[in-house]
Amino acid sequence: MRHRARHNMAMTQTELLSLDEVEALARRVHEGQTDKAGRPYAEHLAAVAEGVRARGGSAEQIAAAWLHDAVEDDALTAEWLAGAALTRATKDMVLAVTKRAGEPPEEYAARILATPGALLIKEADLAHNADPARLAVLDEATRERLTAKYARMRGLLGLSEG
Repeated sequence: MRHRARHNMAMTQTELLSLDEVEALARRVHEGQTDKAGRPYAEHLAAVAEGVRARGGSAEQIAAAWLHDAVEDDALTAEWLAGAALTRATKDMVLAVTKRAGEPPEEYAARILATPGALLIKEADLAHNADPARLAVLDEATRERLTAKYARMRGLLGLSEG
């Protein structure tokens, strides 16, 4: 009994959030949000996390994928992230892919490229955003604008098409 109590105290001090806990958190803080096509936002988060996993991403990268829009969308604060039970690498990746108001795309891309692990998250994000099935439900002007925006970012990041 004494060993279990000691273990539980240690867990509260050093235990990191599991991927299941990160997923549940991301789903909860984005609850009620929808994407441009009106779909539940959690579908996008799940697709990006799966894209990172399918591309050989680490657990830290998958966790960052679940949280990649949380700070940008004001679902979580940067202060929350700073104190969260996540690795420094995961936090750095989330912040790297978080767009800042008025930031030129070149600076955004440079920060992603300078942050270990972040490029894979942005690659999976762009792949899902540019999915023709997702874009098909948007009006033509929006579809063309987003397609050009995503292609430009892929170019800045040195990612090939597809």
